[in-house]
Amino acid sequence: MDIRLIKTGTVEYEHMINLRMKVLLEPVGIPRSYINPQRESNDLLIGAFKNEELVGCCILSHVDNNILQLRQMAVDTNLHKKGIGAAIIDFAEQVAKEKGYGVLMMHARDTVLDFYKKCGYHVAGGQFFEVGIGHHKMEKQLIKA
Repeated sequence: MDIRLIKTGTVEYEHMINLRMKVLLEPVGIPRSYINPQRESNDLLIGAFKNEELVGCCILSHVDNNILQLRQMAVDTNLHKKGIGAAIIDFAEQVAKEKGYGVLMMHARDTVLDFYKKCGYHVAGGQFFEVGIGHHKMEKQLIKA
């Protein structure tokens, strides 16, 4: 598997949008217009590829000089429990460290809290709702303070 940064406006990015729609957004009734390519052009976009086919992705968004937010993590539903998500998290953490961020955080859907806990993240607040779905803020210290 090859995990790498990708850019908006590319075929890879279109595949990323399609995967996010299929896995994350369409199942909860969110339209494609929710995705803002102009905003995402300022983010770090990560794609995981198997035989040049996009099988997983996430977005890293700047919060402040110490915190980077992981968003829109998606893995092809036919490939869950194969280590793709964990590999994407590892790559994201390395990118965050290289860019000088000390904390990686996310708003994790309640259904995937255990996955993130296995990756070393802890819940950092009570339940809240985004797009009508229960979430918790989770975070991990990347660089010792």
